[in-house]
Amino acid sequence: MRGDLLRAYFSRRTLVSLYNLFFTISHNLLTSFPLSLIMPKSNDGGAESDAESVPLLDLSKPSSPISFPIKSLQDLKSRFYFDSFHFQFNRSTVPLRRDLPDNRPRVLVCHDMKGGYVDDKWVQGCENDAGYAIWHWYLMDVFVYFSHSLVTIPPPCWTNTAHRHGVKVLGTFITEWDEGKATCSEMLATKESAQMYAERLAELATSLGFDGWLINIENEIDKEQVPNLMEFVSHLTKVLHLSTPGSLVIWYDSVTVHGHLKWQDHLNEKNKPFFDLCDGIFMNYTWKESYPKLSAEVAGDRKYDVYMGIDVFGRGSFGGGQWTVDTALDLLKRNNVSAAIFAPGWVYETAQPPNFHTAQNKWWSLVEKSWGIVQTYPQVLPFYSDFNQGFGNHVSLEGRQLSDAPWYNISCQSLQPLLEFKEDNTDVIQVTIDTRDASYNGGGNIVFKGRLEGDVYFTARLFKPLLHLSSSPITVSYSVKSDETCKLGLLLSFSSASHGTKSILVAPQEPIPRLDHMFLKCLVTSEQTVSEWTVHETSLVMDEHTLTEISAFCYRTENSTKASEYVALLGHISIKDHVQLLQQNFVSLPPASSWVIEAHNIELVPGNFGSKILMVKLEWKQKHLEDSGLPVYNVYAENVKSTGALRSRKVLEKPRSERVFLGISHVPAYYVSELVVDSDVKGVSFVVQPCGEDGLWRKLDDSPNLLVDLEGLS
Repeated sequence: MRGDLLRAYFSRRTLVSLYNLFFTISHNLLTSFPLSLIMPKSNDGGAESDAESVPLLDLSKPSSPISFPIKSLQDLKSRFYFDSFHFQFNRSTVPLRRDLPDNRPRVLVCHDMKGGYVDDKWVQGCENDAGYAIWHWYLMDVFVYFSHSLVTIPPPCWTNTAHRHGVKVLGTFITEWDEGKATCSEMLATKESAQMYAERLAELATSLGFDGWLINIENEIDKEQVPNLMEFVSHLTKVLHLSTPGSLVIWYDSVTVHGHLKWQDHLNEKNKPFFDLCDGIFMNYTWKESYPKLSAEVAGDRKYDVYMGIDVFGRGSFGGGQWTVDTALDLLKRNNVSAAIFAPGWVYETAQPPNFHTAQNKWWSLVEKSWGIVQTYPQVLPFYSDFNQGFGNHVSLEGRQLSDAPWYNISCQSLQPLLEFKEDNTDVIQVTIDTRDASYNGGGNIVFKGRLEGDVYFTARLFKPLLHLSSSPITVSYSVKSDETCKLGLLLSFSSASHGTKSILVAPQEPIPRLDHMFLKCLVTSEQTVSEWTVHETSLVMDEHTLTEISAFCYRTENSTKASEYVALLGHISIKDHVQLLQQNFVSLPPASSWVIEAHNIELVPGNFGSKILMVKLEWKQKHLEDSGLPVYNVYAENVKSTGALRSRKVLEKPRSERVFLGISHVPAYYVSELVVDSDVKGVSFVVQPCGEDGLWRKLDDSPNLLVDLEGLS
């Protein structure tokens, strides 16, 4: 996909290329079976290490849910993907927050990370908390998941978190080299064949909940088949627009209307006919300084649908990519066209110092400086964020730790704060996302650490909402962990056509006399727990106002005698409308009696030292609703050793420490793989805890549960 730079791909990542070659050859040998090659779990997140041992997996049989590409036209045509055990786990369940605006240049990001399907292929997550993730969603409009497989289907974790932030997600359809030419010859043999394969792609996107396709034909096309290629692009666009309103089909600048593989680097008469049939074009990134302006002129009213490519690795790309990526972005912004950033995983793959988290923030700050913030959120209530970045070394719920194991599952990302990166560290307080220290919910928090003297205070931008408020009261709550001298409040900024701008400080006590005019005292709704978190809450009415910014406000108590070091942790922020609060309490999280939960594919096999290993697929739904899914479910297991309890189908009261947290699901199903049970265990009680995107959850004792009898299983 890099135009004439594609050949450099293999010299850059030889091991990954060898793996992909092995992947393709092995798959071709097994085309008579619905099989795929799946990389095993790794400890370092690298595809290189995964290539050392690649098992075969029958995708029709139960196993840990994985995401995988479609590697042949036969598999695409036969719809075998829908018959796989993994299909239902790969559906995105988070709806797109809003549509793209039409009146400005956009930013498309194409991930291309180590060949794709690394740690992110494990749908229910894996144990590598050092896996690759993106959390700067507020700087992009479209995200493309890319690999060199024929049909690259985005793992649902990317679609879930991107949708949560208002970003559209595309898969990739790619053909390459001689094999690609043969594939295209078969696909484009007739007009009807081209239409059929287009319909298969549209069906995949609609069924799995992502937003369209990047079409990348990087091989010669027989001239007589070019009309069928154009029919393929046109039909895919039409069908997808009908089945998924707001969907996108983007053409990559590669093959021309004459069937030649010749990258143009700008919009012209050789590639514009394809551009005219779909929603945009991703230009190859060896363009020259004058090409953005030329492309805009050719596109006319559709200039924002021209996405000029920028290779972050920098090979032949204008400006050199890497740490000078803003050079190309600045030029594109001046010429009023869109940008397509390719392979931002460069930061991760090349281990930029001092560490991935810092280097990632620094690199994306270049994008923000050049392009500005393109996503504003929240725009509707309720608003909730616990700053979870989709990985960590523990999981907490309301300050209580559920697990102390490392994990990675970027479906769990909550709305990400818009923290400003400052390399010079001159601020009195340093602000960072932390996944190591204790969390209130999930596995992350924001740490404010530095020095504050006397009545000095410090503010830090967190969110840039566009939230229009009504006459209904809203409730603002947030959690803090700090000592009694380090105080943390929220500074809310409002605008109004009739009342101008206004700021309100929500804080537990009045910090500084000169801020009397903007101070609104919070009530403490939750005293410090054993985890030392305190929840603060207040209500206010801001009719006819728009909330435009949420900032943290760090300050000290008056006459503090302690040292000036300041440390405070922010665990979550929640803003809810009072009407919504009442509705959610009765509707959004129904009690256990409203659910049906079932166990399927139960298997019990011998383990070590007399233990056994249980594998089972859990499925649940609300009794009287066809579409009754909720955004998140926590899944727990509890051993039952009493035969009496097993016979009565009731679990005896036990200390909650014996209830084990298994994981998180974003679909109403969970596959329990390799659950070790002792020889004296008679059954296992599974509890599914429904959770909302707004931070609400059902108490465990009022959550649906199922007792699985192990006696008689072998």
